[in-house]
Amino acid sequence: MRIAILEDDPVQAVFVANALSAAGHGCHQFARGQALVHALRRETFDLLILDWEIPDMTGKEVLQWIKKSGPERLPVIFMTAYGREDDITSILDAGADDYLVKPVGAGVLLARVSALLRRVYAMNPVATKELFGEFEFDLPAGQVSKNGVPVPLTQREFALALLLFQNLGRPLSRAHVAELVWRQAADVPSRTMDTHISCLRTKLGLRPENGYRLAPIYGYGYRLEQLAAAGSAT
Repeated sequence: MRIAILEDDPVQAVFVANALSAAGHGCHQFARGQALVHALRRETFDLLILDWEIPDMTGKEVLQWIKKSGPERLPVIFMTAYGREDDITSILDAGADDYLVKPVGAGVLLARVSALLRRVYAMNPVATKELFGEFEFDLPAGQVSKNGVPVPLTQREFALALLLFQNLGRPLSRAHVAELVWRQAADVPSRTMDTHISCLRTKLGLRPENGYRLAPIYGYGYRLEQLAAAGSAT
């Protein structure tokens, strides 16, 4: 998963990033709230970890921006030294999903992050198959079937298709796709990514007449949408 960390203490930021990176998450550090908000306008993250007291824009102000103008379904954990009951209540009432009081151990941090990600994204760490309508993803085999018929995909096409289906209806930035599918923080050439999207559209039949739309979002990335059943009344 792709996680953004808002923390102006470099030692604490590195601690959080190292703890989560060791579990396979991609971590992006921000020392200023405005920088994080700027990134949220251009990129996709799966989870935010926010400190409270940030010089230019507090974690609470960032949370308020997210609830008003940010992406939908973006879980937020606050990690701060403030541990009074009214502090915790205030942040949770403002829309945060969880709250950790510093100092916190790496094990507890990872457990709370994992629990929240499972809850929000319905992740099952021991699942071997994932079903999305007529599509079945066999995770150990890296194989996808449509209506029981295997569809030949490359390893990268499989990873891209799974990411898109796991995020149905959610815009995904190019940086997000590059990091999780190509395992690169640097940008993958647009033509390369567009080619893979086009191949999936053809191989899996992800077209409006089949109930799906896989489309680019200009200047941002891609979105896979599930439409009304083909042939239904309009």
